[in-house]
Amino acid sequence: MGTCGKSSPQRQPGRICVLGVDPAAAGPTGYGVVESDGRDCHMLSFGTLAASTKLAIPARLCEIHRLLVQLLKQFSPDAMAVESVFAALNMKTALVLAEVRGVVLLAAAEQNIPVHSYAPREVKASVAGYGHATKQQMQLMVRAILGMSVTPEPSDAADALAVALCHIYSAPGRLRLAQAIAPALVQPVPDGTSVRGRSTGVRRPVTTR
Repeated sequence: MGTCGKSSPQRQPGRICVLGVDPAAAGPTGYGVVESDGRDCHMLSFGTLAASTKLAIPARLCEIHRLLVQLLKQFSPDAMAVESVFAALNMKTALVLAEVRGVVLLAAAEQNIPVHSYAPREVKASVAGYGHATKQQMQLMVRAILGMSVTPEPSDAADALAVALCHIYSAPGRLRLAQAIAPALVQPVPDGTSVRGRSTGVRRPVTTR
């Protein structure tokens, strides 16, 4: 049991680093570490969290958690991007997948790493420009974007790299949105202090009994 994949040199200072995770109910959970300087993206590591299928589900979840914590400590990412549960899954598969996502989120919370979730179609549209792209198309796009010499395998790892790229692409937009709405959340009042939230501007009379 352990992490199966490939790594390149450690992250560089001054660049954003994102750990992408593609949770799986039955197969291996994919992971991909990507860094960006704001213009170009580079792969630092990718692979799968290989927990033995012979283990009972609680033991498998514990192993996935342990391996993920190792990755978080090794790369100290600025954020974790996780693929959300696909709505079309049957109930049994969705429940197992939710359990895997639970230990993934727990590992991030323990290391104080912010987590962002993205729907499969959102990831495909962001990376391949088409929300119904096939796994092979996603693998080829990820390889091209990251300038990799080989196509990332297995597809679970390629999906995880794609989730990380999706977050990197969407992060500037979220930052601009936060900067735009921030002034509206802090409203000045006559005495020079600030009040967060909204007000009708009407003062209600005080009644005494």
